[in-house]
Amino acid sequence: MNIRIRKMTVSDLEPLYKLLSNSKVMQYLEAPYTKEQTEQFLFRSGLSETPLIYAVEKDNDFIGYVIYHDYDSESVEIGWVLEPFFWGLGIASCLTSGMIAKARNSGKQVVIECVPEQKSSIRIAEKYGFQKCGIIDGLMIYRL
Repeated sequence: MNIRIRKMTVSDLEPLYKLLSNSKVMQYLEAPYTKEQTEQFLFRSGLSETPLIYAVEKDNDFIGYVIYHDYDSESVEIGWVLEPFFWGLGIASCLTSGMIAKARNSGKQVVIECVPEQKSSIRIAEKYGFQKCGIIDGLMIYRL
């Protein structure tokens, strides 16, 4: 699988807007984003000095992003948001495996947050041995 994670760039605005304005993609996250909200999100979360999100490419095409940032002093939070065409192809599992390895190499635990309705995220958390450790603000917290 030719998947690559890289830092976001300003040129990611259009494909990111396509992703975040899709109601199917945003179903469990929040209301679909406007172009202005997407631009603010990109600059705040993707283009900051220490990014919270990174672009995901397949065959050099933007297909979504991963979440990878400090959660607390001992843990990093991971996640993924992908174009629907790429759901169910094992890409989220591949990304999860890589992010777990990166976190472990830096001596960190790994956290996944999701709403109870996000069954695919829960399946991935369970597949990799994450343990449910509580609910905060309606989000289930899984820790590895």
